[in-house]
Amino acid sequence: MTGPDPPDSTAAASGAGLVLTGISELTTADSGLVVDGPAALVCGADGTVVWAGPQQALPEQAGTERVDLGGRAVIPGFVDSHTHLVFAGDRSAEWEARMTGRPYQTGGVRTTVDATRAATTEQLASRAGRLAAEALRSGTTTLEVKSGYGLQPEAEARLLSIAGGITPETTFLGAHVVPAEYEGRRDEYVDVVCGPMLRRCAPLARWIDVFCEQGAFDGDQSRAVLLAGRAAGLGLRVHANQLGPGPGVRLGVELGAASVDHCSHLSAADIDALAGGRTVATLLPGAEFSTGSAYPGARRLLDAGVPVALASDCNPGTSFTTSMPFVVALAVREMGMTVAEAVVAATAGGAAALQRSDVGRLVPGRRADLAVLEAPSASWLGYRPGVDLVRAVARGGRLVAGSWPAGTGREPPAGAPADRGAAADR
Repeated sequence: MTGPDPPDSTAAASGAGLVLTGISELTTADSGLVVDGPAALVCGADGTVVWAGPQQALPEQAGTERVDLGGRAVIPGFVDSHTHLVFAGDRSAEWEARMTGRPYQTGGVRTTVDATRAATTEQLASRAGRLAAEALRSGTTTLEVKSGYGLQPEAEARLLSIAGGITPETTFLGAHVVPAEYEGRRDEYVDVVCGPMLRRCAPLARWIDVFCEQGAFDGDQSRAVLLAGRAAGLGLRVHANQLGPGPGVRLGVELGAASVDHCSHLSAADIDALAGGRTVATLLPGAEFSTGSAYPGARRLLDAGVPVALASDCNPGTSFTTSMPFVVALAVREMGMTVAEAVVAATAGGAAALQRSDVGRLVPGRRADLAVLEAPSASWLGYRPGVDLVRAVARGGRLVAGSWPAGTGREPPAGAPADRGAAADR
């Protein structure tokens, strides 16, 4: 559909830098709005979007540099609100066994904990940086990174310090599983998480998370972790209802969590709670793909008016992918979402899950984070699954991965980080 009336041309030209023209389809992710081509987008000198709309309405004086995209589609940069990038080790054998019929259980996390504790800081930072760069190349311009593979105060702090070198969206996940040294002493471990571990890690994190699941932490233990985190000034997130029904979703809504993640097993009461609150339901279909489990019912959530996000859940055991285009394809193919719904969930939805008002939409005032697709429309993200369709990635109107079409002379700087935007307000 066609976009709204464009802003005043004088305002659009004022302070403008890069101008993208020749856009075949511009997905703004603003209430699902798509501007049919030819469309244009103007980036301000401050790195925000100044103007977006039909190219015929573009002020001639706008911008100091123009790039003709030659009929390619543009979408907002993906906002991946759930990752576990800082780890060591390899769980491919576990994955192979699962593909032969062994069900997923939480115990595999301990394998990664052992490897991560044994790794050097340089090894952990190097791998996390490679994964973040991989995500950037596939169009992810903002991402969240959790700890959770140290499960000791200093070990968790080390992971958060590494994560903080990648993104301001860092999450303390000391309550991931109970480590082997606390086997049979779950409540005692929760006391450590809520006490010395939280005191050490809170200054390094924006969020706290808990795996509220059978085999991990029950409702009362999860509540204790979340309340302690909130008292320490952290925002709340919850791993909830992945392996079966449980209290996690409603606990998250009750406590005002920004997001409850997985949501693979939802009751009518869970959906009613989400619909009546402000908590985002973040769906992670890469986990279902990698575990052979049933996919979440996205259609039920959307039809109930629940805000939905999509994220990669990149981790070594159950979703070893950084590709948000792959996640979008899964959501369309397996969860009943339209392409438009999936793209919005992977951009604006992710921003909502991180309570970020500066990213996720290509509208005036938002940061000009975008991906140029080697395709005429965003529908190709589902139509051509597994194909690298991301031609160029910009953050703040600056090319950070890929390349503009030939002849523009713009190339990404070496070693561009995965997310160097301003940290979100706590």
